Amino acid sequence: MLENGLIITVVGMGVVFLFLTLLVVCMNLMAKVIVVINKFMPEVTEETVPVKVNRATEDDVAVAIAVAKMNM
Repeated sequence: MLENGLIITVVGMGVVFLFLTLLVVCMNLMAKVIVVINKFMPEVTEETVPVKVNRATEDDVAVAIAVAKMNM
């Protein structure tokens, strides 16, 4: 009875080990394939236009605080 349990355990662990090994090999292979594909079909990227940021002055901050306190 104990022998059958050990055999099933070893076979199960072996199957899982082989599956995980195959998974790692396939992932590494796909990474290499994607590198080759990207050489022929690179991703299209859009150029971003820098956004102008308006800095608030002390007067703007004071007005915003006053309005917030009035609405409380």
